[in-house]
Amino acid sequence: MPKKRARAVRRRATTRGRGKAGPGRPPVHNETWSKVSVVLFDRQIVHLDRVAARRKDGRTLNRAEIIRALIDGLIESGMDITAAGSEADLRARVARRLGAASR
Repeated sequence: MPKKRARAVRRRATTRGRGKAGPGRPPVHNETWSKVSVVLFDRQIVHLDRVAARRKDGRTLNRAEIIRALIDGLIESGMDITAAGSEADLRARVARRLGAASR
């Protein structure tokens, strides 16, 4: 099966190389990115918010940072998810790989 490529790709301007930072929030991404919308269950949002608020160093990770880290961790693991037949099957495979029982 051929790999799908992201359709809309943007590159955020960085302040490197410029004398003065522009208005607005500073850029936080060092690679191309796309804004996407996904549907998450309320229980998942509650858990993400609890995890983000639980940091001991006082800093927080936002939902997007947590989700990106989870996806990158899955990609870097080399785990083949193409055989998963459903979301529940994929969840069970990931939970087994992480050493946790699937709920």
